[in-house]
Amino acid sequence: MKPQIAVFSGPSATIQNTPSLETPEASGGLHPQRLAAPVVVFVEQFSAHPLEADAAELYARPDGYVDDAGNIHPEPTSESDRPVCRVEIRPEDGLFLLPFAGRPRSGGSWVAESSAHQSFYADASRLYEEIDRFCMDDDGRANCLARLADFRYFRTLPSGGYTNGLPAERRTDEGSGDIAPERRGEKFFAYSTLTSTDDPSLQDLARATNHVQRVLASGAYLGAQWLESTTSIAETLYWLSLLVDTRLPIVGHAAQRRHRTIGADGAHNILDGVRYIVSEVWRNGGGADAVGPLLVVDELAYTAREVFKRDARPGGYDVSGGHGGIVADLGGGGPPAVTFLPNRKHTHDSDVRLSRLPDAVNGVARAEGGVREVSVAIRDSAGALCPEAMPVVTIETWTPYRGLRSKTGSPMGDPGIDAWSAHHLQGHPLAGFVYAGAEPYGKTNETVLQELSGVVFSGLPVVLCSRGIPGGRAYPWLPHLISGDNLAAPKARLLLMACLLKFGALPPAVDPSNPTADELADTHRRVSEYQAVFDTH
Repeated sequence: MKPQIAVFSGPSATIQNTPSLETPEASGGLHPQRLAAPVVVFVEQFSAHPLEADAAELYARPDGYVDDAGNIHPEPTSESDRPVCRVEIRPEDGLFLLPFAGRPRSGGSWVAESSAHQSFYADASRLYEEIDRFCMDDDGRANCLARLADFRYFRTLPSGGYTNGLPAERRTDEGSGDIAPERRGEKFFAYSTLTSTDDPSLQDLARATNHVQRVLASGAYLGAQWLESTTSIAETLYWLSLLVDTRLPIVGHAAQRRHRTIGADGAHNILDGVRYIVSEVWRNGGGADAVGPLLVVDELAYTAREVFKRDARPGGYDVSGGHGGIVADLGGGGPPAVTFLPNRKHTHDSDVRLSRLPDAVNGVARAEGGVREVSVAIRDSAGALCPEAMPVVTIETWTPYRGLRSKTGSPMGDPGIDAWSAHHLQGHPLAGFVYAGAEPYGKTNETVLQELSGVVFSGLPVVLCSRGIPGGRAYPWLPHLISGDNLAAPKARLLLMACLLKFGALPPAVDPSNPTADELADTHRRVSEYQAVFDTH
């Protein structure tokens, strides 16, 4: 019995994107389509390969010969007749590459610029079917995915949607019931141009976390594949590594080129991920995933914590932090091999995974005369993450020559920090800051440090890290500021969000600009809890 793999569709996934449908007269190519009825075709013998005829003596006689008028004869009638093989193709054979015959109601032809068709698939079932039907492995065999595993498809944060709804009997994913009409940017998340992308919200991320947790807790799967945009998949995988409590591998895939285009890289990435999961090289002595969530692209496996997108081309991924990050080799003719094991906590041993989160924590809110603590529900009665609890963490970045001086010559603060802290305290009880300081240690000037200290003693934790892609570590300079270690700012933000769900806000001081000794000690103790997670995740 083959293992089962859960396949989750994420947002703006080029790996699930295809060329637009165009009719042949509009320069359209061939598109995978299904036959409605059986048909007999005659294929020219020796046309499968330019050197096929070189071995003609090995072949049986053809099924007939076609003359210049297109008539079939059992024997050649002239020197120009060509040998043919008779083939009956049936609907149950699967997809065939055919000219697109659809016509717009208004007449004319479909062209890319005017086509109303979505180019993203609504789930990954069609993508996997096309890979099995039209792609071959290195040994020339088709069905390269289906020979290894069975798959179940989930529309978690999908890139394509059903704007007119869909009856339950036509669903290809693992949902149930009819799909109501969906709006782009709410139920599915695509991109249309270089500047237009639909981004899921924090609440969407919470719902996706619950979905992945629920599916992988079912016991039906050997592992999971997550498909998403190259621009955001690294952050999503890191978040899942922190929150999802599972002993199974989560393997992410992206593509720099759309499916079925020249040099498309997505199909091979998916096959490598399947090979990795079914090889079970990820298991530790107790049978659990020892490696953690990975991005598998370009025949390499990158840890979710370290990988980042460097450039928009195949091979455009790299690792941050200066301490490894490529842990498995999937190239060559041999089986997948894990070459290094990371020592950071993830999934089943993460200190901030869903099963370890409290039901409620304290947040902070602006009140008359200062800041007060408020209770925030983190998990519902079923143990799922409450979308409304998702923390809001702002990234502020140091740049040279940013500071201002007053008319008297004294340095002025950063208006961005003041504005965001006021915003957070007004409507987001779980909130904080990541301050991306100068390379390599996350340093900044004294005025900004004083401002950040005021933020901390208002109850909002602050992480210091290096701007850009760090090669070194940001050290804990002050006991009330969290060191981001060697995390880049976007992933430091995610880890701070997870810590806020675990520990809640910091205790606010009565006077944030002048905390008492007891308030200092209390804040330092609470910050040390955050720091312990940043040191190990």
